[in-house]
Amino acid sequence: MAYETADPQLYARSLEALAAVPTSPLTGMDGTIAVTDPATGEQIATIPNHTVATALEAVSLADAAGRAWAKTTPRHRSDVLHNAYALLIERRDDLALVMSREMGKTITESYAEVQYAADYVRWFAEEALRAGGSYREAPAGGATMLTTRAPVGLSVLITPWNFPMAMATRKIGPALAAGCGCVVKPATLTPLTTYLTVQLFEEAGVPEGLIQVITTKSASAFSEAVLADERVRKVSFTGSTPVGSTLMQLAAKNIIKSSMELGGNAPLLVFDDADLDRAIEGAMLAKMRNGGQTCVSANRMFIQQGIADDFIAGFTERMAALVQGNPLNREVELGPVVDDRAVQRLEHLVTDAVSHGADLRTGGNALPGAGTFFEATVLDNVPVAAEITTTEIFGPVASITRFQTQEEAIAKANDTCFGLAAFVFSENIDRALNVSEALETGMVGINQGLLSNVAAPFGGVKQSGIGREGSSEGLEEYQEIRYFNLTRRETF
Repeated sequence: MAYETADPQLYARSLEALAAVPTSPLTGMDGTIAVTDPATGEQIATIPNHTVATALEAVSLADAAGRAWAKTTPRHRSDVLHNAYALLIERRDDLALVMSREMGKTITESYAEVQYAADYVRWFAEEALRAGGSYREAPAGGATMLTTRAPVGLSVLITPWNFPMAMATRKIGPALAAGCGCVVKPATLTPLTTYLTVQLFEEAGVPEGLIQVITTKSASAFSEAVLADERVRKVSFTGSTPVGSTLMQLAAKNIIKSSMELGGNAPLLVFDDADLDRAIEGAMLAKMRNGGQTCVSANRMFIQQGIADDFIAGFTERMAALVQGNPLNREVELGPVVDDRAVQRLEHLVTDAVSHGADLRTGGNALPGAGTFFEATVLDNVPVAAEITTTEIFGPVASITRFQTQEEAIAKANDTCFGLAAFVFSENIDRALNVSEALETGMVGINQGLLSNVAAPFGGVKQSGIGREGSSEGLEEYQEIRYFNLTRRETF
């Protein structure tokens, strides 16, 4: 494994960044939680294991601050968010280094996430000034119908470990823009980036108490308590479908507005008429962004028979050549997976696929030594019976199946309960659009492997969730429509 140790200068600078991460001002806790570096196994911090009582205290503080914040002008909220954007960019080094240490993301990708996350703040700073509304004449006459948007109220934001900054700002940004207070619960694997991000929001002018951060080992107790509180009016969650289903059941009791960005099983379809180089480059991006640990990662790769041998040869060569090692080296392209459980899961999926007849083209093993590293892996001719075809891989393992016809590819791609994202590669624009429309997903990348954009509505269909994040729709998730009927009398 190349670059087993961190670049000395980056490592020293990361220690300074970690030392700058604030601790929670909320004192009620039941012990602490250790945060470790997945590249080394080193403990890098401890955070509070907050109690349920502390979570409810956070609800009270955020609710009180949110009621005052809702009365501020859109221009004021926009200005504060613009200030936050500038401060996040100014502190990009600290944010990127902390992110790489606690999550294992390569330093190059960490810097990219800081920009992406900050862009959500800037986007919603601008969207704060563009809230929807209408002025319409009643069809029967004699009255004017007015609609406006109001903040939905106190929001509970539950974020995952794989994009610890972007998933936080993608929720905090629209909540604040709409005029809502919020309680944020980050994943305990990667809480430090969230703590630092929220501190920078507060330095930028967000009122004290408006954003509360709760960290806890007992996610279920937290959810049951806060979603039973009548002051909570919104829950936004990014994570697995089973957990999302449980949260929706809890939210149903008080009819809490819910946004759920859940699991994926993204198909990637490469047709015979695809540009080979562009398809390989797009597949690498769709599969290996964040080491394959994304909800829109290409989970099932379907390659048409005529191009399959050339595509698989080129793709396997690219996968085998990836430089793997400590993420605090700029030469490294693939860091560790997030923890030991992820390694064990990937080992099981590869072993199961091979036992069912899949061909292992490269990789397939956990790496020895410190850290939780797994090789970039390519499995060809993966049969339907293999567990990997129905499971979200969440790691650097590519599962490839060959197909003959367009109809076959569409049927295979749609044969899943998930519908978050898909990717289509074809130089025939009619085919590309027809196939994209036939796929049962919320998003499709056509001849490219990167879907995420702050100006686009991010979300899925079927069991991949409800609601959208980003774009103008992302602001609407934190608003309620209000309607006023103004009866008029003739004055002339």
